[in-house]
Amino acid sequence: MNKKVITTCLAACSIVAGLSLIPVSGIMAQDPGRPELTLNGGSKGPVYFKHQLHQAVVEDCAVCHKDFEKKTGALDDAKKTGALKAKQVMNKTCLVCHRAKRKAGEKSGPTSCNACHS
Repeated sequence: MNKKVITTCLAACSIVAGLSLIPVSGIMAQDPGRPELTLNGGSKGPVYFKHQLHQAVVEDCAVCHKDFEKKTGALDDAKKTGALKAKQVMNKTCLVCHRAKRKAGEKSGPTSCNACHS
């Protein structure tokens, strides 16, 4: 094969490989999940969680979903298997973020138990 054919083949392969990534990133960006979720809040009662509001503020799903999958019941499942401890996400993710925003003078979410649990 001559150099021009090899270069053309490599360029075409690179383009195809790059295009194969677009649908995956597009799906992730287009999947906002449900607007609101009802989470099992244990003995204190359910937590009505404004999912899409948090997505707009945090902008990176991995901030929260590093600890659990993106599926219904993931928090409860992770607690049952021992992958998460009770209150782990609330203490190490939710409250840390809410308190940091409050300290920075930004609009923040609640930091008391009763403000989330009903």
